[in-house]
Parts: sequence; structure tokens; C-alpha cells
Amino acid sequence: MRIAIIGAGIGGLAAALSLHAIGETDIRVYDRVSELRALGVGINLLPHAMRELTELGLADRVEQKGVAPSTLAYFNRFGQPIWSEPRGREAGYRWPQVSVHRGELQLVLADAVRRRLGDDALQLGHRLVRVEEGADAAAAVFARAEGEASVAADLVVAADGIHSAVRASRYPGEGAPIWNGLTLWRGTARVPAYLDGRTMIMAGDGEQKFVAYPLGAPDADGLARVNFIAERRGVGAETVDWNLAVDAGPIVELFRDWSFAWLDVPALIAAADELLEYPMVDRDPIPQWTFGRTTLLGDAAHPMYPNGSNGASQAIIDARTLAFHVATAESPADALAAYEADRRPVTSELVLSNRQQGPERVMLLAHERAPEGFADIHDVISADELAEISAGYKRAAGFHPDLLNERPSLTAPSPIPPSPTPPR
Repeated sequence: MRIAIIGAGIGGLAAALSLHAIGETDIRVYDRVSELRALGVGINLLPHAMRELTELGLADRVEQKGVAPSTLAYFNRFGQPIWSEPRGREAGYRWPQVSVHRGELQLVLADAVRRRLGDDALQLGHRLVRVEEGADAAAAVFARAEGEASVAADLVVAADGIHSAVRASRYPGEGAPIWNGLTLWRGTARVPAYLDGRTMIMAGDGEQKFVAYPLGAPDADGLARVNFIAERRGVGAETVDWNLAVDAGPIVELFRDWSFAWLDVPALIAAADELLEYPMVDRDPIPQWTFGRTTLLGDAAHPMYPNGSNGASQAIIDARTLAFHVATAESPADALAAYEADRRPVTSELVLSNRQQGPERVMLLAHERAPEGFADIHDVISADELAEISAGYKRAAGFHPDLLNERPSLTAPSPIPPSPTPPR
């Protein structure tokens, strides 16, 4: 089967590797950039995504690039503890959670695509213009430096991100991504390790928040590369430019009073190698992903707020689910229908849940009930309520340990080799 994947991000590359794992070999991944570089900042791969990368034979390489956080801890804006829980294997999962630089993960996946499918599998410098559906095949039409090119495919996977050209062609009235008024500033810095050196922290409330987690172990000097996200409502702009670098000075001032006994937030922001500004945006869930031989995947299908650290993980699960159904369905049309039936309702609910802060709702409740702080969080929120917020989100997102550890594998049965042609 001829497969064209639009977008060489995490979802698109994971789709290529997943489809190759079920025996598909005629796969090409197209991207508008002329070179893949390790751009971006840190992301978290949750255990359900690491399970899929493990089954693709990539977990060791990914773990070498990042660090497995031991704990997730929530605090209010005064640094007072609200809730903490173990993560990954420490929480009883069979797979770890891994914090890793997004660009480095992308390059690991791209290298695997080239090694397994050949150098020609990655076609850069191709900007999608349109997809034309025909009776027997689809045609992806690209603009290139050499001129327009048309590529015939039995299956087109649109993993072209929040600004998906394929989605826009099917929903032309959708408009720009929806901004909720929050602006994020993201960066990495080498700073003294905090707490146990492996803790992911979130502090603040619905108006202002700070997130930090290490991307590697501390060095001999006790310094670790830490990824951080600073958020504030009512400043910034809704223009979506993933490479907009800004001066750290004004952001340091926004967090000037956030100096905790265990972490100096303004010093961390000031030490950033580069500070990138992002509006907090998503899109409304849509009623259909699949059109003929073309379907959506990852941020093209379900862009969501980063609350809960689920964006990249869900794209990887999309990829694996798509490949499973391509391997097991009677026809490509049946495969796309089964893929969408599995993934669209779940991810639509996640988009809406993340608008309510997902598991980070514990910080909103602490602020609403004790805006000036508290002596003991359980005077404000019961232990049962805190635990249910955390467990409820894990169930909704598909990574509650009890469910994930027992869920059947998405690895499809091995392809059956063709019978030898009998001699004449």
C-alpha cells in the first residue's frame, strides 16, 4: 500500500514507524522544512506513550536522551505543597515516564525512519497544497523549490499540526486556533538541581503558573538542564508563532516574588538559553477526521492545551492505533473508520477536560478556597478529593496504571508471508 504522511513531527514519524512495523514498506513522510533540527523545548512522554515506543524498539534510545521523573508535585504560588504522587515505574507502571527535549525526540524518530525505511522515506522541502481524492487513490499535491509535484497514495495521513492544511481544507470556516488569554514562556536553563533532582513541579493557579522539570541528571557541579514553562493571563498576544523568542527580563519581573526555599523561579527564568513565547491555544473537537483515503492524526486532529502533558503522547497512541487497524481491518476504509471510532471520542473528551485544567485543577481549587495560603492542604481539600482528581484524569487519558498495565497490546499480529508460488 502506498502511504503518504504529511508532517515529520512526532506524530507523523511515529505513524511511519508504526506502519512499517506491520509490514508496510511504501511509506513517505513529507515536510515543508528543508532540514530537521532539534528545535523546541521539553515535553513529557507518559507511560502509555512509552509503552508504544517500547514496542517499537525505541524506548532505550529515548530514555538515554532524557530523564525519568520520580515525582509530580503541585504547589500554590507561595510554594506550599498541595499534592504529590510518584510517576512512571515508581507509581506501579510497567513503563517509565520520560522528560525529554522535543527536538531530540524528533531526531531519534527521524533517524529510526531513515534506518528502517531508507533515506528516501523522508521527503523534506515539500509544502502541502491540497489533497485530491480519486476513485482508486488520493493525490497529495506539494509545492517544492523545483515546482509542483503530485504524489499518488492509497492512504494519506495528515499529521501536519495545529495549522493543518488538510484540516483547513475540510473545515474552511474554522479560523485561527482558539486563545484562552494565557501566554506561556518556555525555555531551558542549566541551574542547581532542586528537590530530589527528578521531580516535576507545578506551582500557581489559573491566573499565573510555573512548571519545571529536569531533562537530565545533575552534573558533577550539581547543575541540571531544566525545562520550564511560565504562564500568565492577560499579557502577550494570540499570534501562534512557535519560534518567537522574547527578552526574559519582563517575565522575570512577573515572577519576582516566586522565590521558594527549594527553587528560585526568577533566577531560573533569567538563566534561560532562549525564551520562546506561545499563546495557550487549542481547537474545538470536530465531528469527522476521515475523508475518503485521508485521515487526521495528532495536533491536526485534536490540538489540546498542554495541561496533563498529553499532546505528544496522544499523537504516538494515534499512530499506533492507526497501524493496528490497518493491519487487522479488511480494507483501508474499514481501518480508517475503526481508527477514528477508537481515537476521536477519547481525544475530544481530553481537549475539553484540559480546558478545565485537567489534573492541574488541584491548584485552582487551592487558590479558590485559600487564596492567601494554608497551614495544611487537607484543611482546604480532602485527600480523597485530591486523589480522585488525579485518578480521574488518568482514566480519561488512558494511562491509569491498573488500566494501562492490563490493556491488550497495540502491536498487530505479525504479517503473514505470502505463500510460495507452486511450480508449474
